[in-house]
Amino acid sequence: MSMNASRKALLQVYKQLLRSAETFPSSNRKRIYQAIREEWRENAGMAEQEAQVKVALAYKGLGQLRQFDVDTMTGGTGGNNWNVQLEQNPMPKPADYDERKKKRGR
Repeated sequence: MSMNASRKALLQVYKQLLRSAETFPSSNRKRIYQAIREEWRENAGMAEQEAQVKVALAYKGLGQLRQFDVDTMTGGTGGNNWNVQLEQNPMPKPADYDERKKKRGR
């Protein structure tokens, strides 16, 4: 994947993540949306190989968010007969998670 292609793919999945986070049925919706934006800013200058890994991880997260989309859950019928299947630890914490958390003061 060329540098431009991976950046384009990353931007595309970023936009999709933000759209999905806007409709995520949770009281944590705003924090999830903000976390996606922060992650994007923090990784703006990442290397090509790292960008490819992030794209794959982002698509995995997008799939998790989309499981909670009302149309997906109801099959487009708007009913309440739905289920969600999550894999164990779908988005593991990055190696420097604790360090970044301390920097942000959380």
